[in-house]
Amino acid sequence: MNNILFVCMGNICRSPSAEGFFRHHLALSGKSDRFTIDSAGTHSYHIGHAPDPRAISEAARFGVDISKLRARKLVPGDFDEFDLVIGMDEHNLSLINDMKPAGSACRTALMMAWAPGHGYHEVPDPYYGDQSDFSLMCTLLDDATASLAGELA
Repeated sequence: MNNILFVCMGNICRSPSAEGFFRHHLALSGKSDRFTIDSAGTHSYHIGHAPDPRAISEAARFGVDISKLRARKLVPGDFDEFDLVIGMDEHNLSLINDMKPAGSACRTALMMAWAPGHGYHEVPDPYYGDQSDFSLMCTLLDDATASLAGELA
């Protein structure tokens, strides 16, 4: 399972941050070359846009650069290309599973399954919050993606 896709609503906060953090942890382990990693949104609100500036600045505090990522929409072909599609919350996971073609071998899961000790079932959407919400998002994603990288790498 080496092709991982992270998904949230618009692909400008949680999913590009998860992609960036996962890439960061793989780079630290020296195993980046074993994976194909991407992020996408279940909606097309922000196609082609960079991540939210608050997500960029908060990820940078953790040493993670997501500034060059660009939003795209989840497409049916993603279920052929990726082994694991990870949703940030139940609503998006439901949309992912609704789009998943019958018979697809692609596995789907919630991001926080890799960091249950935080007491969060979902990664809260920080979009309408303040910088502290982005800090929480990055803390959760840092731990969850480190755990996922450790499990897969």
